[in-house]
Amino acid sequence: MPTKKTDLIHYLKYVILVTGTLVVLFPLYVVFVNAFKEESEGSNPFSLPASFLNFDNFSNVMERADIPHAFMNTFVIIIVALIGNIILGTMVAYAVGRIEFKGKGLVLGAFLVATIIPTITTQVVTFSIIQSMGLYNTLYAPILLFVGADVIQIYIYLQFIRNIPYELDESAMMDGANLFRIYRTIIFPLLGPATATLIILKTINVYNELYIPFLYMPKQELVVVSTSIMRFAGNNQAQWTSICAAILIIMIPTILLYLFLQKYIFSGVVNGAVKG
Repeated sequence: MPTKKTDLIHYLKYVILVTGTLVVLFPLYVVFVNAFKEESEGSNPFSLPASFLNFDNFSNVMERADIPHAFMNTFVIIIVALIGNIILGTMVAYAVGRIEFKGKGLVLGAFLVATIIPTITTQVVTFSIIQSMGLYNTLYAPILLFVGADVIQIYIYLQFIRNIPYELDESAMMDGANLFRIYRTIIFPLLGPATATLIILKTINVYNELYIPFLYMPKQELVVVSTSIMRFAGNNQAQWTSICAAILIIMIPTILLYLFLQKYIFSGVVNGAVKG
C-alpha cells in the first residue's frame, strides 16, 4: 500500500514538471501574444492582443528586415555545409573506425585537443586565412567554416560504424570490392540514422549561429536570419511588437524541425551509443 510519503513525492514530481514546463513556455507565450499587438495596445506584455488576426507586424518585419533574402542565404549555407559535413564526416569516421593505420590514435587525439582550444584564440588566424583566400564578404566563408568535420559528428558516426558487423566488409572484399565501394554501397547507407541526427543538429547550429555570419559577411546583401533579427532589433528597439513578430518568424522553422524530427535526435544518439 502506498504511504503518505510516497504520495507526497509523487505529487511533488508533477509540481516540478509543471513548473519547469511553465518556465520554458512562458517566454514563448510573451513573444507570441505581443507579436499580434498594435503599438497602441498598452504596455502590459502579458495581456492578450485585441485580435490574433492582426498581421501588420509580420508584413512590416518581412519587408524591413529583408526576411525572405535572409532565409534564402541561410538555406544555401545550410544545404552546402550539410553536404560537405556528411561526406567528410562519414569518410573520416570510416577511415578511423575501419582501417588500421599508423598514427590513428594521434588523429583521434588531435580532434579531441581541438575541442579544448578556445575558439576565440584562433579567430585572428582564421580571419586572416579567409581574407587571404578572397572569401571575405562571400557566402563561401561561412560555408567553409561550417563544413569542417567536428568531433560530435565523427563520434556519432564512429559509434554507428562500430555497430556494423565487420563481416559485411570481409564478404564484400571476397567479392572483389575495394574500400571505396564498401564505403559507398555498405557503410554509407547503413549510416542513415546517424546522418539524420547530424542533419538536425547541424541545421539548428548553423541556423542559430550569429558570430560567423556577422564577422565574415557584413554586407547587407549577405544577411542571414541571425544577423537580420539582430540588425532589425537594434534599429527598432522601441517597437517591441515588431521585434516579437521578427522573433516568432525566425523561431518557426526550428520549432517545426524539432517537433517533426525530434525522434531521430534521440534514437540516433542512443542507438549510436549502444554497442550491438
